[in-house]
Amino acid sequence: MAELNTAEVQEKKSLNFIEQIVEKDLREGKNSKRIQTRFPPEPNGYLHIGHAKAICMDFGIAQKYGGVCYLRFDDTNPTKEDIEYVEAIKEDIQWLGYTWGKEVYASDYFPQLWDFAVQLIKEGKAYIDEQSSEAIAAQKGTPTQAGQESPYRNRPAEESLALFESMNRGEVEEGKMVLRAKIDMASPNMHFRDPIIYRVVKAPHHRTGTTWKAYPMYDFAHGQSDYFEGVTHSICTLEFVPHRPLYDLFVDWVKGGQDLEDNRPRQYEFNKLNLSYTLMSKRNLLVLVKEKLVDGWDDPRMPTICGFRRRGYSPESIRLFIDKIGYTTYDALNDFALLESAVREDLNTRATRVSAVLDPIKLTITNYPEGQVEELETINNPEDPTAGTHKIEFSRNLWIEREDFMEDAPKKYFRMTPGQEVRLKSAYIVKCTGCRKDEAGNVVEVFAEYDPNTRSGMPDANRKVKGTLHWLSQDHCLQAEVRLYDRLWTMENPRDTLAELSKEKGYTALEAMKEMMNPNSLKVLKTCYVEKFLADARPYDYLQFQRIGYFNVDKDSTPEHLIFNKTVSLKDTWAKANK
Repeated sequence: MAELNTAEVQEKKSLNFIEQIVEKDLREGKNSKRIQTRFPPEPNGYLHIGHAKAICMDFGIAQKYGGVCYLRFDDTNPTKEDIEYVEAIKEDIQWLGYTWGKEVYASDYFPQLWDFAVQLIKEGKAYIDEQSSEAIAAQKGTPTQAGQESPYRNRPAEESLALFESMNRGEVEEGKMVLRAKIDMASPNMHFRDPIIYRVVKAPHHRTGTTWKAYPMYDFAHGQSDYFEGVTHSICTLEFVPHRPLYDLFVDWVKGGQDLEDNRPRQYEFNKLNLSYTLMSKRNLLVLVKEKLVDGWDDPRMPTICGFRRRGYSPESIRLFIDKIGYTTYDALNDFALLESAVREDLNTRATRVSAVLDPIKLTITNYPEGQVEELETINNPEDPTAGTHKIEFSRNLWIEREDFMEDAPKKYFRMTPGQEVRLKSAYIVKCTGCRKDEAGNVVEVFAEYDPNTRSGMPDANRKVKGTLHWLSQDHCLQAEVRLYDRLWTMENPRDTLAELSKEKGYTALEAMKEMMNPNSLKVLKTCYVEKFLADARPYDYLQFQRIGYFNVDKDSTPEHLIFNKTVSLKDTWAKANK
């Protein structure tokens, strides 16, 4: 047997466990060596970064092995679903860089699922139960104690069929009747204890209108939809591990006696994406939006894909992060700082470098000629030789950051202070000569003298100084609004804290979230200045404000009112500041 070379061994080691399963299935000829996956979101909210992990898995597997991934909307609950969410989900998937082979809906299979349910009733495998949801739950038992059979469990099939029809005609009120599968009330798997497979919902459906009043439950619709579509690998998260036997049973029932062992959908599970300082439940995110605690689903503080997009994350950075954390069969809490490091790593290669002053103070170069203006060349991105350059103007009257000047500075302060030299980035070396204060004692203007021989290419250009500052020419810049974002939650694990507050203090989700919210998660700076080069910047452009951080152009920005969002700092200063 030939030995694997080093490259082959490395490739083998780098496969995640799902990829190893897929390669084994292909070698064994399962599903006729065909790969078909699906991404099945419910259109009841916007996708968050947890969904991004599933998207990368479902579409990535199909892409890597020459298969196809369907986009299937799990639209079995019309009370919570909306076409707005459908369109947003499609936009997010495309933004992440993926294309689906076919767009389908669980509602496409409502007729087939209905016929299958009728078949189960006729075969004695399903019955109509008229008990309340509380009574049904009480009879379920516990993992160590068998459940009790419903008094309706053995009602005649003809009677269940008639009631099932009346459910769908709208003659039965919601909660009054359900269709349950007849399996095993003593099974150690709680999901086998006669699960509900249909219930009454009288809300109009966003696709089928009022055609249906009886709707299938997720566990009943999901596996059958996979089967109808020809899915080979049904990949989902770990909470569906105990559902897998039920998934397989329903597939066995719907196949009608066919032997599917080598051509059937198979469910595999991987760990969810959990992030520190992040709450990802769509139910809770909807509360934030409805209560106007955030600026919509795409608020840059939200963990939604559209929120990260608005904040300035690139699709490549999100995919890079997901690749870094990988896929396992156990849950873990990932540090938000790892996501931010992936964003920095990616934006470093694509962000255009510009100057911006967020907290401006005047700097006057007293020996620079009045009225003189120089155009200096600045590199757009030192990591990308093809990115080109642009010009920035230098003049006598500049803006610098207020924190870059200190009148009485400590010994290791290497910015601007009287008697000390610093370099103005891409321009000259200047020496601070003093400052001017207002009546309250606040510094309002700083004075310096420049050395005309220190511009790049001149004799003294390489003279060493310990500090380099960014700046803007007062007459050649634009005013802008800058929004500085921080984590939305003060708790490292807001999901668990929310549960604790609900249990221990009886808080509602809204009350708990209000207590956990970071009051400093957004700071808006109205009087900032940026290069006039950004006059034509477009929404979502990736930028690096030199010495400050990565930013992007907000979707609401206009040439008359420029708005920039802070994406992430140049270094991870958050963890250190919050120790």
